[in-house]
Amino acid sequence: MKPTDAELEILHVLWANGPSTVRQVHESLSQSRDIGYTTALKLMQIMHEKGLLSRDAESKSHTYTAAVSEEDTQRGLVDRFVETAFKGSASKLVMQVLGQHKASQQELEEIKQLLNQLNNEHN
Repeated sequence: MKPTDAELEILHVLWANGPSTVRQVHESLSQSRDIGYTTALKLMQIMHEKGLLSRDAESKSHTYTAAVSEEDTQRGLVDRFVETAFKGSASKLVMQVLGQHKASQQELEEIKQLLNQLNNEHN
């Protein structure tokens, strides 16, 4: 399931901070953008219905946890993006990204290691 941009923001908060109340998520989101508490609450309720969040209703203020992993979500978003924007070509995506954004030396080393690993797996 592809989360919306607003849902993805909430997931990022929960992935970084772990189980949180709506108030805690709202406070975190409010640091970077203007979002009302009731908007955050409604979004999180919808996300719970969609299965993106789990909710612990034991205490007075419900605690929400991401029900999807960051890695799986990123993988799904990237797969869909590659299919729709680059007609399934991962190399076109990589060339576009590296052409538009300056990668650090460490990032380039990580990319080289990944390419070597993938090359070894294919041989």
